[in-house]
Amino acid sequence: MGARFVSADAAAEMIDDGHTVALMGGGGGLMEATCLFQAVERRFLRTARPRGLSLVHALGIGDRQARGVNCFAHEGLVRKVIGGHWVWSPRMQGLARDEKIAAYILPGGVSSQLLREIGAGRPGLITHVGLGTVCDPRHGGGRMNASAREELAEVITLDGREYLRYKPYRVDVALVRGSVADEDGNIGFEHEAADLDACAIALAARACRGRVIVQVRERLPRGALGARQVRIPAAWVDAIVVDPQQRTSYDIEFDPELSGELTGRARQDCVARAAREPERAFSERDAIARRAACELFDGAVVNYGVGIPDAVAGLVARRGELHRIHQTIEHGIYGGSLLDGSLFGYARNPSAILDAPTQFDFYAGGGLDIAMLGFGELDAAGNVNVSRLGGLTVGPGGFIDIAQNARKVVFCGTFAAKGVGLETGDGSLRITRHGQVNKLVREVEQISFSGQQALRRGQKVLYLTERASFRLGPQGVELFEIAPGVDLRRDVLDRMGFSPCIETAPACMPTSHFRAIDDGCGSLSSREGRNTS
Repeated sequence: MGARFVSADAAAEMIDDGHTVALMGGGGGLMEATCLFQAVERRFLRTARPRGLSLVHALGIGDRQARGVNCFAHEGLVRKVIGGHWVWSPRMQGLARDEKIAAYILPGGVSSQLLREIGAGRPGLITHVGLGTVCDPRHGGGRMNASAREELAEVITLDGREYLRYKPYRVDVALVRGSVADEDGNIGFEHEAADLDACAIALAARACRGRVIVQVRERLPRGALGARQVRIPAAWVDAIVVDPQQRTSYDIEFDPELSGELTGRARQDCVARAAREPERAFSERDAIARRAACELFDGAVVNYGVGIPDAVAGLVARRGELHRIHQTIEHGIYGGSLLDGSLFGYARNPSAILDAPTQFDFYAGGGLDIAMLGFGELDAAGNVNVSRLGGLTVGPGGFIDIAQNARKVVFCGTFAAKGVGLETGDGSLRITRHGQVNKLVREVEQISFSGQQALRRGQKVLYLTERASFRLGPQGVELFEIAPGVDLRRDVLDRMGFSPCIETAPACMPTSHFRAIDDGCGSLSSREGRNTS
């Protein structure tokens, strides 16, 4: 029997009260089944059904307003959410804050890989990822409010080593997206900008005797898809919804550069054009990016996180050095020119697109040389918090999976936030107004990255800000550099919630990092080998 082609409203009727629904997608509309999400919302607003759903999603999904996970953020529609990242849905964050739902987080990679394990009928996911963090049951177990009482994971010991076993759960409905479906129900992804965890979600629902519902843009004749073009076979699919208005992102109808379909001369021209794009107005973000780029080396396998780290990726692209490193992001993308902001997760002209669980396998197995990541809070022990800020559930996305497994972790972020006044661009940095939020605190609100665990693993860890650079040592956070023009006592030490270790007088960062014109100082082309700072 082939899969049924149905309307979005008919598909929404397949979701019953109390079902666990697995969603896929990324910020900006990346592989989001928007039509299906909106159909579920319409049904609930019209009939107050379904009720009491449990939602599972690995990455952030939405537009910070009405789309994505926001479609499910209605009191009564959802009772529990296990989300990798929450900031794209302020409505759902509000329900979690007000105890209207049970709120949990899991590392993004763990979430995708756990769905794959559920799909294979295995007893959960056994991994080192999450040890010592907020996802460890000894540090909260991923529970983000008082309504969250379940244990999502347990500590086990194998061959004398500790691991976490993330427990399996039932998946009743998978809401998945592809590009095309043929008459038999085979699904292709050829016009998508990523694969994400579509296959893992579909497998999980199939193994649980649940329903797999797929949204596509186009219906093709039988036999139109070659065998290697099929990413989800018809045998896994229960229903298909065709949405002719499906877009690559919320704002982009379709772009073959994002789906990696360009080859040959057309691709070379696009890559060259991206390298010539004008730089934005110089700011402290660029100074941090230049300092962070000094940690790259020829042939390094690198992951870039969202925020200031993606400025590092942009800097490497403008310098024409993309070919000298292996650039990755957790969505499964290799190479290309990374997009930022709401389009983080997209890349123009990527060299490869894999599924997210496989990408996270690569990370967990030690494939990353360097991770460039942001931070929300940093404390004296070298712990970093990105998962709960200002009392709001944020979630780590792929942060925990990445930070815990890279050989070197370079955290990049501003020293303070909210109302900071800075002057730079002439080779120095001046603080004209101190921010209202200190990010270097005595103790982080939650541990998304454990300094103690990093020391045990032998990781090299740097914390780079615009006014000072720090590293993780045996005694905790050490200060070893300051920016030209910055007063160590007034602008740094007096503004921290702890006293860092200072073994020797801090070095001064190169003035070239703080000039509006990039002279390429520290670029890959001027250095060889691995940086060991």
